[in-house]
Amino acid sequence: MNDIGVVILAAGKGTRLNCVDKPKVMLEIGDQPIVSYIIEALQQAGFEKEQIVVVVGFCKEKVKEYFGDVVTYAEQEEQLGTAHAACIGIDKLSENIGTVLVVGGDDSAFYSNDTLLHFIHDHLKHKNMVSLLTVEPEHFESMGRVIRDEKNNLVAVIEKEELNGEQKNIREVSTGTYCLDRKWFEEIFLHMKSIKGLEELGLSKIIEMAIGQGKKVEAMKLKNNNEWFGINTLDELNAANKKKSNK
Repeated sequence: MNDIGVVILAAGKGTRLNCVDKPKVMLEIGDQPIVSYIIEALQQAGFEKEQIVVVVGFCKEKVKEYFGDVVTYAEQEEQLGTAHAACIGIDKLSENIGTVLVVGGDDSAFYSNDTLLHFIHDHLKHKNMVSLLTVEPEHFESMGRVIRDEKNNLVAVIEKEELNGEQKNIREVSTGTYCLDRKWFEEIFLHMKSIKGLEELGLSKIIEMAIGQGKKVEAMKLKNNNEWFGINTLDELNAANKKKSNK
């Protein structure tokens, strides 16, 4: 565990949720901030403060005030995409960290520590360069899709802005949770291109980059679809709150 680090992406403003005085990840479900649940799960899994980096941006002081010195912080001054945020977070990890788990702070509130540990374990066991956690949610229409070949191997992750007609019928989507080789990512980040239509450096691009280099990649599907819950609208926030309250 000592050579594994975690980067939590928590710099987003939450425009669709009308966030004004606090970042999206600090909105509450079950009477505590969304991002607090993934931090608790990581702590239960055995990760120490130095291994958990929270990338903050909009209203960053709100996050720091709440969590204090429980985690390490990295600041993303400009929101230039998830890959950019991940790179900033990874830079804060100690040099001995060779494997990095990257999770979103706004959609990981229902992950169990066992799920996270199994994901990391399988990534290392299979000697993957990149592993992606996927899910088949009830509502998938507004999300990027996971593309597999006839042998069920991962081929690409296509953002919703780039989907063609047939791809829109695919139910399997990316959770945005990755496990990756740190050294490789730091090298390829320098050559990343922005996602068409978003003009951001998105993590989804690292899949096709790894495949293009002949590296081993794998998409691992969540056994329990209820462990991933994206929160992008007020309805989803209310649903997540109800879900937490019923646990």
